[in-house]
Formats: sequence, C-alpha cells, structure tokens
Amino acid sequence: MILEGALVLADGSVFEGELLGADRTVATGEVVFNTVLSGYQEVITDPSYAGQIITFTTPHIGNYGTNAVDFESRGTFCRGIVVRELARRHSNHRADTSLDAMLRQQDVPGIGGIDTRRLTRLLRDTGAMPGAFGSLPEAELLAAATAEPGTDGVDLVDQVTIPDAYTIAALDPGNRTRIVAVDYGMKRNIGVNLSRFGTVEVVPAATTAADILARGPDGVFLSNGPGDPATVPYAVDTITGLLGNVPIFGICLGHQLLGRAIGAGTVKLPFGHHGGNHPVKNLATGKVEITSQNHNFAVDPDSLGDRATMTHVNLNDGVCEGLQVAGELAFSVQHHPEANPGPHDSHYLFDEFAAMMRRATPATGNSKGGR
Repeated sequence: MILEGALVLADGSVFEGELLGADRTVATGEVVFNTVLSGYQEVITDPSYAGQIITFTTPHIGNYGTNAVDFESRGTFCRGIVVRELARRHSNHRADTSLDAMLRQQDVPGIGGIDTRRLTRLLRDTGAMPGAFGSLPEAELLAAATAEPGTDGVDLVDQVTIPDAYTIAALDPGNRTRIVAVDYGMKRNIGVNLSRFGTVEVVPAATTAADILARGPDGVFLSNGPGDPATVPYAVDTITGLLGNVPIFGICLGHQLLGRAIGAGTVKLPFGHHGGNHPVKNLATGKVEITSQNHNFAVDPDSLGDRATMTHVNLNDGVCEGLQVAGELAFSVQHHPEANPGPHDSHYLFDEFAAMMRRATPATGNSKGGR
C-alpha cells in the first residue's frame, strides 16, 4: 500500500512523495545530500549522520539489498532518508533482506518519489537546512521543520559514543602494539583497519587523558563523529592532555577536535561534504586523491598560525583536509581513508600512523617532529 507524504524544508519548500521504511507520522532533522553511487547501507549506518536526514543523489537506491556484514555501527543514528526511487526487489548473493526491510528493522523512516535533483540543487545553493517529512499536513510539517535545531550547538557525540570500553584483537596475535581509539561515533571499518597494526582498545568519548595514558598506548586514534566540534569541549581537553605524550592520528571530527586542541577555529560549511568522489591534494607529494567524506564542519586554515601545517586541501572549495601539529607526532585528516563506501586512495594514512608509532621513543611515548 502506498502512503503519500511530503518533505517540507524550513524555508517552506515542499516535495511530495510516498513514505517508506519505519512507520512515522513525522521525522525531523537537518537535510543533507550524499553523492555516493553505491554503499547506501554503510552511509545509513554511519554514526556521523546523527541528527541528519540523508538525501541520496543517485536516483535508484536499494537494488542490491542489505546484509548483516556491511553495518558500520551497532545501529543507525540518522533521522531518515530521502530517495528518488526505492528498488522494490533486490538481487545480490550477499543480500539478507531489502533496504526497506532494514529501515523498518532499524526504525529509520524514509520518503521516496522525491525530485532529488531539485532538492540537491536547492541545498547546494542555500545550504543544509532543517526539514520534516511524514503524513501530517504541510503546515504541521513546516512547523516541525522550523522547530528542528539542526546540528549547530548540539552535542551529538554523546548520543552515539559507546557506553563502555571494548577491545578489538590484533589481526596478528603476535603484535604487541596497543592503540587506544576514542569513539566519537567510530565506524566499524576503522577498527578493522587499526587492528592491522595492533590491539585496539575503543573507549567512550568522555574518557580522560589520564585514563587513556594509564592504558599504556603506543598511539591514540581520534575517530569520526557527528555534529559541531565546539559542543564537545571535554574531548578537546582530553586531546590537549595527550599532545606531547603519545602519537595521535585523527579522522573527520577527530581532525576538527585536534585543530581546536591546538587553538585553531572551526567553521560550518554551507552544505558540507558528503560523498565518495571528493578530490583532495596532498600538499607534500602533489598527488590528488579521490576521497570519501562526511562532515558539515571544518578546521579554519587561517587560524592554524605556526601551531600546525595544512597537509591536504580540498580541490573543490579549498577546505583544510589535513594538518600536522608543529613539533609533535600528531596529524589528522578531514576525509575518510578507510572509505566504506568510497575509494581507497588515502589508505596509506593508516600506514603512516603505524610508522609514527614505531618512531615514538620508549621513554616518553612520543618524539618531537612531524611524520
């Protein structure tokens, strides 16, 4: 049975469609768009989408179904999805169920039949904005959209971080390297990549520097996560206490938090970077990498001063995509080298983190200087 509904943005724009996924009278969130051609399950289960409604620019979604393996977290944290056309039948040897069934199982609402090209152009021109979709009258949906706070000034990390620490075993049982990963909303595949270099202890976002250092790590990883880095000062305090004591590698929100820990500022982008086709230039090598990205905030490169060097830049809009802290074994990137979904051009960054840990002096856990 087709249940008609509508998506209404906070500016009053209306998009008519049909409801899918979990039954919900109304769903609200900050509406963004993602340009990946495949990997919709990984996108939907990425904790970095907490508080957001995901618009897929690819017109046909769900054709290869979903499975239990490709979840990037313990559940889903996005507020909903918007698609042009949802596949009513799926076909893939790895599939366990359909996308619509997965959405219902995970309590994620959606709306299909939407003119996603028009919606994407609007968001690109005016910026990401709150929206609401469901079966309510348009006036009530507009009221819900305008009441939605979006992601500005909201601590979304607290909603997605793990409640208790857990351990990921090293792929090589003989590897005695210990890595502590701070979970601000960490994707599952990041843990898989880190486990190539040692045992990974994943700890909650509010874990203190003293607690982390007491675990005796050879390196600390700062994960991806949702929302505004200015809303998690406790994470900045932790990173400040870690700098100079242990090698550090950050991705996405972890990159922004590292920037704030050295006194840099962060800014919100008009519509963010969400997709698997963003060109990033490595300023040291001159090589261009096609990257996977998912963020609405970024480090302000003009605020770095002499405390850090920008190492990577987005060729679409000049956004700071990486930094190296001056005089420390600490670096970060805005994009996702683990991909899932997306290209693996930046996968070498995990190897650079491993090399940095090997260079750290046993006496202090850190040696001064860059990577």
